[in-house]
Amino acid sequence: MKIANFKTPLGIATIIGDENGISNISIADKGEVSTEIPDVLKIAITQLNEYFNKTRTSFTFKLNPKGTDFQQKVWKGLLEIPYGKTTSYLELSKKLGDVKAIRAVASANGKNPLWIVIPCHRVIGTDGSLTGYADGLWRKKELLELESPSNQSVLNF
Repeated sequence: MKIANFKTPLGIATIIGDENGISNISIADKGEVSTEIPDVLKIAITQLNEYFNKTRTSFTFKLNPKGTDFQQKVWKGLLEIPYGKTTSYLELSKKLGDVKAIRAVASANGKNPLWIVIPCHRVIGTDGSLTGYADGLWRKKELLELESPSNQSVLNF
């Protein structure tokens, strides 16, 4: 596995991956920025920088997140939420086939290993509140504003 740290408007991101894909992207308030970026990580870092520059709305690099079958199912559901849209934990649970699994869906959402790329920041409370974001609600708010600064809308899918 290769690793690199790079600066984003929201902190220092750490990216981990290999030829099988990117397995982890996380964010921290502080950290050392890598002076050399492994070739296998360059495309992902380039695309994330494009995202922050508002020139990219989707990612095309290969993903390789590690998780249980249920977590993988939830993360695939998150990938279906379009850029600039949000959904609720309840709606996501319904889409995944079990409205009673809302807590399990929220837990899997919170264990998302691919910050921004698997867009867990697009899941909000049924009442429209910004709830539950492991990287800080202020980052969730910033990401939603970046994606749709004036017309954030709830998507029921």
